[in-house]
Amino acid sequence: MPTTSRTAPAFTRANPHALATILEASETRRIIAATDIFDLAGTKLWARHQPVSAELQRKLLDRKLREPLEACLVAEDGVTPASLAAALASLVECDARLAPLLRPQASRLMREVAHLHLHPVAQLLLSAGQAARPAVFEHAVAAMAVAGALMAQHGGQAPDIRLAMLAGLLHDLGEMYIAPEFGEAEADRELDALSYRQLVVHPHVGLLLVAQLTNYPGAVARAVAEHHERLDGSGYPHRLAGERISVLGRLVAVADAALSAMHGPQEPLERASVALRAVPGEFDLAWVGPLVLAAREQPLLRPVLEPQEIRARRATLAEVLQAAEDNVALLAVGDRSPALQAALELASFLVARLRMGWNESGLWHAQAASGVDAAEVEALEDELYFRLRGIQRAVLMRAGELPADEAAALAALCESLAMGRTG
Repeated sequence: MPTTSRTAPAFTRANPHALATILEASETRRIIAATDIFDLAGTKLWARHQPVSAELQRKLLDRKLREPLEACLVAEDGVTPASLAAALASLVECDARLAPLLRPQASRLMREVAHLHLHPVAQLLLSAGQAARPAVFEHAVAAMAVAGALMAQHGGQAPDIRLAMLAGLLHDLGEMYIAPEFGEAEADRELDALSYRQLVVHPHVGLLLVAQLTNYPGAVARAVAEHHERLDGSGYPHRLAGERISVLGRLVAVADAALSAMHGPQEPLERASVALRAVPGEFDLAWVGPLVLAAREQPLLRPVLEPQEIRARRATLAEVLQAAEDNVALLAVGDRSPALQAALELASFLVARLRMGWNESGLWHAQAASGVDAAEVEALEDELYFRLRGIQRAVLMRAGELPADEAAALAALCESLAMGRTG
């Protein structure tokens, strides 16, 4: 059962972003109070069975609650195992990009989705997301499917597949507690450093939601918390590495990263395959392997590039990466404050990881300039620029507040990383 506010301090006040999403969803869904809602002083704010409305938002303003709001509401006509099964069936049937991965496991996924337990709090948030943030809900269903397919391909039994599907379905619940414009589905590949600070808290918020307000296994909550961590320590929010990341967390990290890489409707599974292999040591190969094999079965959806164009784009990639290394080394010269030094150490580490991925890709080799490498060149190009922007955001966040001269120097470095400029 959900815990009370005595053991869920993070939810003693209604989160304005989550509440706004729930209110927007209530325009097309019947969301009501499952119990009377009281503030901490015992004042009754909302009656049981009363539909939520803007008036509830006004009454909750600056009020501490006796019970978390999420535990007091229910979506009567929201997401159900049956509607999840319908969404999964549509995904398997209609998404040609994921077909090589999902269709071989479709029967097992359809069988297990019917047995997923939807805790009322999770059901409320998923229902609100489906109505008010459909892209977020679609991503959750896709992550549920990919995580389940990878577990099934790996030899997992029914309980393992269900656990993987649950973790995939719930992994981004924390996004509802940040402003929509900072969410991954809307803007992850374009966020500036300030916005990025908002985004990186969502795995921790998701952990609190699942751990404090539901009765799901601890492994699910932990996987939600870890889905942006990386085995080499380059992830967030805690830069966990190696065995400190759970097996289920590693699986959900692969599923989420694969879907995030396929950020356009025409992006093939090959794009996800390249992203997962761009930097060796980031992801668990036990989960990456089946996706890579599935990608090889998919016909290329992009036109073949001529060898001359491949060579030109490859040379540009090499110049951008070299400039990143040079810029980081240049700024590291001289006396630096501890905050700037920590930021530069992070930049150096992350750029070095990119260099390792570039070296191991083999695309720098003269013999790689053949038409069959076009898809991988384009994917690696996109991934490299994305990673450089990610380094920019992570470094600025690590540095925090700096003296004006150091802030200006770091800003210049990060701008060059973000834009792929030299000098």
